[in-house]
Amino acid sequence: PTMAGSQRERSKDRSAKKLLLLLLCGYHAVVARAWNNPHGYKVAAIGSRKAEAVCSVTPSSSSGATVPLNHRHGPCSPAPSAKAPTILELLQHDQLRAKYIKQKLSGTAGLQPLDLTVPTTLGSALNTLEYVITVGIGSPAVTQTMMIDTGSDVSWVRCNSTDGVTLFDPSKSTTYAPFSCSSAACAQLGTQGNNCSSSGCQYSVQYFDGSNTTGTYGSDTLALSDADTVTDFHFGCSYHEEEMDEEKFDGLMGLGGDVPSLVSQTAATYGKSFSYCLPPTNSTSGFLTFGAPNGTSGFVTTPMLRYTQAPTFYGVLLKDISVGGTPLRIQSSVFSGGSVMDSGTVITWLPRRAYSALSSAFRSGMRRYPRAAPVGILDTCYDFTGLSNVSVPTVELVFDGGAVMDLDSDGIMIEHCLAFAPTSDESFIGNVQQRTFEVLHDVGQGIFGFRSGTC
Repeated sequence: PTMAGSQRERSKDRSAKKLLLLLLCGYHAVVARAWNNPHGYKVAAIGSRKAEAVCSVTPSSSSGATVPLNHRHGPCSPAPSAKAPTILELLQHDQLRAKYIKQKLSGTAGLQPLDLTVPTTLGSALNTLEYVITVGIGSPAVTQTMMIDTGSDVSWVRCNSTDGVTLFDPSKSTTYAPFSCSSAACAQLGTQGNNCSSSGCQYSVQYFDGSNTTGTYGSDTLALSDADTVTDFHFGCSYHEEEMDEEKFDGLMGLGGDVPSLVSQTAATYGKSFSYCLPPTNSTSGFLTFGAPNGTSGFVTTPMLRYTQAPTFYGVLLKDISVGGTPLRIQSSVFSGGSVMDSGTVITWLPRRAYSALSSAFRSGMRRYPRAAPVGILDTCYDFTGLSNVSVPTVELVFDGGAVMDLDSDGIMIEHCLAFAPTSDESFIGNVQQRTFEVLHDVGQGIFGFRSGTC
């Protein structure tokens, strides 16, 4: 070739290299923009935000009786626990709770063996309950720190303790009255009644983690706030507890859907409606409110499912799940059994086909981060060593009627793992996924409502 031809070839080669370089730079720029594009991803803080306690209460959407709601193991709790369960312990108890609820829904609780024999009076696992409220009981009122549970109906407080300190002494309340064995309230206990004694009607609740409480069933004045009182609050006065840890709580407030629950007891006042906002971390506060909001503006709503064989529980119908803005298009038959919305179940349990689709899509969106070993039943985990913030794909739960819960970043992962697990049939929406939403239970109207970014 001639010298001129060689120069032209070299010029073409340089131009081609420049073009290739521009294309590569452009490609990386597009990739960077796509990765940093907020659409389809959420930024999650690793550790730093959780260190600061913010215990102020965000206002509820309702003007009803509002009680501050706090994580019982965090600094905002009125009596913070000295020892929180490990994630493995929490997940183990969560499995037990899910198994028990599944048996209740099938109408076979107490008939089929699980990890231990289940008596018909069994309640859900006590050690999965994470949120507490402070109320006053009696006249004069005695302050009580009580765990809340939408999966329980019978409320109770400790009237005796192993160290001899009386937590609530009914003899010192001028408004306390035990129920007689022939009373309607005693009959409403059903299998959780324990015959009679010289003290009157007796109750008995055994929990799936092996703990139990028994005592006298009676009534007294309940102060939810300075301005809101329930004059005939039915509850158990516990004189005997077994296998209960030494956590600093005084009892349990049952918010289930059956007759003995506080929700049913106060139907005439609050219309069988309540809402709560579970805080994103154990260092922040939420609220529990009785009464419906003035309209559902700001809420997305979906029909509430009820279970004839297990009226304690509240359910919803999942239709699909979206990850990173893309619907997974899960067949509706996968969710046909409904999903229990439960404050005491920690993570969300999905039918295996739904979980497989979710975890696969989530892993695809998390390819930039190294995988970590499973944590108990959680098998989609990551190594975030040295990072203060990470980008996680959005996860949206789509319910019947089109209501969408766009989960908060704290509702997607727990302990650096995807906060979901597979189950064989019935599914459960756990409290991790409910965090930061005001979750409205309007039992009277038969609807669930979700208002995002509330606490």
